[in-house]
This record gives sequence, C-alpha cells and structure tokens, in this order.
Amino acid sequence: MMKMTKNLLLGVVAVCGSTFQAVACTGISLTSRDGSYVQARTIEWARGVLQSEYVIIPRGQQLTSFTPTGVNGLTFTAKYGVVGLAVVQKEFIAEGINEAGLSAGLFFFPHYGGYETYDAAQNQRTLADLQVTEWLLSQFSTIDEVKAALSSVRVVGLENTAVVHWRIGEPSGRQVVLEIVGGVPHFYENTVGVLTNAPGFEWQLTNLNNYVNLHPGDASMQKLSGITLQPTGGNSGFLGIPGDATPPSRFVRAAFYRGTAPQRATGFDTVQQCFHLLNNFDIPIGIEHSQGDIPDIPSATQWTSAIDLTNRKVYYKTAYNNSIRCIDLKAIDFSKVKYQSQPLDKIQEQPVEMVKIPR
Repeated sequence: MMKMTKNLLLGVVAVCGSTFQAVACTGISLTSRDGSYVQARTIEWARGVLQSEYVIIPRGQQLTSFTPTGVNGLTFTAKYGVVGLAVVQKEFIAEGINEAGLSAGLFFFPHYGGYETYDAAQNQRTLADLQVTEWLLSQFSTIDEVKAALSSVRVVGLENTAVVHWRIGEPSGRQVVLEIVGGVPHFYENTVGVLTNAPGFEWQLTNLNNYVNLHPGDASMQKLSGITLQPTGGNSGFLGIPGDATPPSRFVRAAFYRGTAPQRATGFDTVQQCFHLLNNFDIPIGIEHSQGDIPDIPSATQWTSAIDLTNRKVYYKTAYNNSIRCIDLKAIDFSKVKYQSQPLDKIQEQPVEMVKIPR
C-alpha cells in the first residue's frame, strides 16, 4: 500500500482545509445562438502560488483513488479521454471535459456539506472527493449515467474539514449541482446557470429573492416629499447589488450579470463573453488579508477557464498570463496520447506586445 506523502497531505489541506478561507470560485454558463454551450469559472487561492496543471487522460488509462490512508481506493479504467485543469496534483481535476462532451468541476463547500465516514474495509469502492471529477469524466457521457452510478462509490474527504460540491453539464445545456450532505447525495437542476460556494445551492436560489428590485438599465426618476430624485449615472437599476467577495454576494452578481448578458452568435464569441463577465470576479490579493503578510502573487484569482462543451474546447488564462490559451479535444487521439500533466504557465510572466508607431 502506497502511503500519501507529507507534501500531498499539505497540498490537500491547502486546497480544501480549514485554513483555506480565501476560496472564492465563481461559475457561470451561457449558450450561443448557434447552440454552443459554455461553462466557465474562476478558481481562487490567496495563500500563495497554487500549483495548477492541465491534464490529459487517454482512453484505457487505469486510475486509482487516494484514501486517507494511502493510494488504495477505487480503481477504474478510463472509458473516455479527458482534458482537465488540476490543482496540487494531476489527479485533483478542478474543472474538465471528456471527449463525449460531459463537463464537470468542483467548488469548495465548507461547513454545509458532509461525506460518509471513511471505512478502510470499503476501500475498493472509496473515492476521494478531489477525484470525483476525474472519475465521472473518465467514466460517463451523460448526467443521468452519473446519477445512476454514484451509489456504487463511497465519497470521502482526504482532509476532515474539507468539503466540496460539483457542477456537471452536458452539451445540451443541462446542468446539475451535486451536493453531499450528511453522507447523502443531492442533485439539483441548475437552470440559473451559476454556482459559487456555501451555503447550499437551494439557499442561494432563495436568497436571489432579496434582490427582486434589481433590473438592467437605469432607475426611473422619483419624487419624494417635493424632492426630485434622479439617477446620478448609468446602470442605476443595479443599485444595491452586493459588491463583496462572499459566496452569496458573488452568486447574486453572477446570476444578474449572466441573466442580462446578450446572447452571442458562436461558441467562441460566448467564450470571450464569459471571460469578460468573470473579470468582474477577479479578487485583488489585498482584500483577502486583514493586515500585512500578503503573498507575492498578482491576484487571489489564480486562473479562469471557459469550456465549450459543444465544440470540445478548453480555454484558460491565469493571473500571470492573461493571454487566452486553448486545448482542442478534437485534435487529440485519446487512443494513443500519453497520460500527462503540464503547468498552465510555462513561464509565469505576462507577455506584452510592443506597439510600433509608424513614422
């Protein structure tokens, strides 16, 4: 039995542990006029550089889940080729898609979720929470297949205080949220197309009712006790929308930004729109720390991705390089490609194009 290394355990705590207060992942989804469906998200970590890689899993690759006692959990063979964006280790895919078009990602879900208690006697069907995305992308082509198969595994946490929930989508535009509470899985149809962190998804939907007054454009002029009140600038219809970085506030902002976004013509147009919308959720590193001791990183938002499920393309940019990069699944032969992972940034430096001024 392989034991988990000390670095891996520290990495798990970094990603999902009780000290991981600076997590603020925001997810949105949009459909273009040509029917292309895109799921996009940010991923945050404000304590330092979050090791992030893209991962290629070929068909036929044998994979094994970690457990709290080692690399001795569920073993499974990839039925579908996968491209994922992973954190800390290549096994921990935070966002990805398979060649069938199924996409999934994990979002931190502290204090509200809870898995089954780890039982070493059931290691053969034990699946680490940080590997659920790897498992379902390598095994299934539809949401219904995932729902039918989930009872065959026991999802456990690698770190006691860590809990995540998941967003799963199909090229059809159907999206569900999976939350495990008290060891019991719950699937929610996500028609609002947004996900953040805690509290639970149903609570977030109810909370939207507190902002029933918001609307795009400008508020109308009002008279109050003989005083004429009029907007002082554009977009006054959104006056009162929460601007902080807490999960409920980000959920509200994301829902209204998504709900008012004009539909674009193509999948690529929609990918670009998703990046523009999610720019509003970049978190400056300074606001994540009460006083001093700020890590030397450019942003708490470490990377942003947009996955075109219809056209099978993964796009991403990072805090170090805002140039958008793309991995096209259709250009990969998943029967021959090697299982591999590569850093999202070869060089953590923003390229700058110098403008040549004509004489």
